[in-house]
Amino acid sequence: MATLYSLAESNVRKTWFLITFFLIFIIGLGWLFSYLLGSYIILIVAVIFSVTTSFISYWHSDKIVLSMTHAQPVEKKDNPELYRIVENLCITAGLPMPGIFVIPEIQPNAFATGRDEKHAAVIVTQGLLNKLERTELEGVIAHELSHVKNRDILLDTVVVILVGLVALLSHFFIRISFWGGTSRRNSRDGGLGVIILIIGILAAILAPIAAQLIKLAISRKREFLSDASGALLTRYPEGLARALEKISQDSTPLRTASPSTAHLFIASPFRGKEKTSWLTKMFMTHPPVEERVKALRGMQV
Repeated sequence: MATLYSLAESNVRKTWFLITFFLIFIIGLGWLFSYLLGSYIILIVAVIFSVTTSFISYWHSDKIVLSMTHAQPVEKKDNPELYRIVENLCITAGLPMPGIFVIPEIQPNAFATGRDEKHAAVIVTQGLLNKLERTELEGVIAHELSHVKNRDILLDTVVVILVGLVALLSHFFIRISFWGGTSRRNSRDGGLGVIILIIGILAAILAPIAAQLIKLAISRKREFLSDASGALLTRYPEGLARALEKISQDSTPLRTASPSTAHLFIASPFRGKEKTSWLTKMFMTHPPVEERVKALRGMQV
């Protein structure tokens, strides 16, 4: 039977395998587009633009997300119990105290944001505070603190940069192809050039989809890892398992949810829309709750 430590190590290995594959994928795509266009200038510009915009987003993403979700700051005097839960878990995890925020919505849910351990925030909905018992709330908070401890926010930023770069490269290639930017190379290479051009256009169309699938796969792996790390932090996997069941069974919509922030939450905020077919699972931001609960209840601490 898997232990929390072995499951966490397994998820870390799988995640970095996906990251490595992602980097190789981008390098190959960049080489193909550069070859067909006969110039590396566009590739260099695309990289600089993508990294610059993602760098700016990295430094200000927490403020943007807090504003988008209408999260309100909470001090110790406002909710002493919530503050003590976060404080105790931070001491156990060796983390500095993050900012605490509450979203005034009745759907039970939560997420963490911030660029590093010293600039982190834990956000919960009012519904989560109303509907969970203390041990269940501890499990959720521990899960979110594990995202901070495991540097998932940094990893998410790297993946966003890579996905953005793929989309940008594909867009540039398709636009230039229609402008005739590859015609000279095609005429020089003859039939082989035409075949490579067709492959390049197909790659430009399919690459953003493939990149998004890889991004979602990494997101799902990180959820499993944070489940394991959070359960290790509380030493009580059943608390988080029960919390996930309650969260998933609540059909209340989250009015402030959007596709751009959905992956941040501990469970999908779009309730009643999840399906279990293999194709749908590929495009899910979170693993099915049933699988997460099963993994938690099969762990040893």
